[in-house]
Amino acid sequence: MPKTPSTRYDPLSMAFHWLTAIAVLAAFVLGPGGFGRLMREGIDPGTHADIVWHESLGILIFVLTALRLLWAAVRPAAPQVAMPGHMRLASKLVHWALWGLLLITPITALLTLGSEGAPLTLLGGVRVEQLGLIATSGLASLADWGEVHSLMGDAIIWLAGLHALAAIFHHIQLKDGVLVSMVPWLKLR
Repeated sequence: MPKTPSTRYDPLSMAFHWLTAIAVLAAFVLGPGGFGRLMREGIDPGTHADIVWHESLGILIFVLTALRLLWAAVRPAAPQVAMPGHMRLASKLVHWALWGLLLITPITALLTLGSEGAPLTLLGGVRVEQLGLIATSGLASLADWGEVHSLMGDAIIWLAGLHALAAIFHHIQLKDGVLVSMVPWLKLR
């Protein structure tokens, strides 16, 4: 399928983008503060809705990101907006950082659970008691994975905020169609 540029992303790319954004924001808001302390106190994470939602959303984010990457390889060409080289470079760096964080952050959550011997608890009563493969691997002791996960979650939010502000700047100040390309109800001014 030849890739010909358009002024907008295709509907599936937009859906992946906005579903991921909503899931990331919800997972961040529901991120359980003091998770390690709760585990050390013997609290069952399955009894805390915020933990169950956070972990379920983390799995969803990983799956959405993997599907987005697969779709990006075969989808119609992404819109090309003329912009100065430094802006294009900054855009590429932020996008690559976001893609990496969206893939790696859920993995650090699994490393956290495995290294702490905590279960993975998901919506619908799905529960994986132990992530033994992680617990017995050398990776478990390489870092405080809970701290790494928390820092990466914060980084996603900061970068996503920067990404959103840049898109708004492009829309209001530069009027170049960057925001319009991903927001179906907006029209180019």
